[in-house]
Amino acid sequence: MSRTARETSPAREQILQTAAQLFYREGFRAVGVDRIIAESGVAKMTLYKHFPSKDDLIVAYLERANEGFWGHYAERVEPLPTAREKLEALFDWVAERAVSPACLGCTFSVNAAEFPDPHSPGHQVALRHKRAVLEKLEELAAQAGARDPRALAESLLLLMDGAWNAARVFGPGSHAGRAGEAARALIRAHCG
Repeated sequence: MSRTARETSPAREQILQTAAQLFYREGFRAVGVDRIIAESGVAKMTLYKHFPSKDDLIVAYLERANEGFWGHYAERVEPLPTAREKLEALFDWVAERAVSPACLGCTFSVNAAEFPDPHSPGHQVALRHKRAVLEKLEELAAQAGARDPRALAESLLLLMDGAWNAARVFGPGSHAGRAGEAARALIRAHCG
């Protein structure tokens, strides 16, 4: 079976969807492969054909989460005409998402916390994601006229991660709903 056929098979998709729900809701270490097999309804051999190890499954899930984040960015943020509007819209989306009942925080941060070794495969994906977000924030901060684009980007990423953490800890309706307002204050302070 070719790599492309294997990556698009219904069984692979079922495994990945099941793992995604369980990992996001309960954490990576709390969910074993046997549970994923049982809940996805696939044979153990089928899971291991598509994902030779749990790390491979975690990486595939995180890569899909990364694609989802950038898909939302492309849909809701990218079409806006100015960098400042893009930054504001991104944090309005974060605020909206973070207070929704479906949000349980940042899966990348959860993975990095559960697998603190920076060389672990999932941690590497999480780190790449966070670095890419930081780079995008810095790019937009520079385009928005920030005096120190890196400082603004780092502050905004702290705000974003704080909003995701508030969603995880406090649940729906948390103070994470103020992320857009807080981002505007940071942007004003750095851009005038």
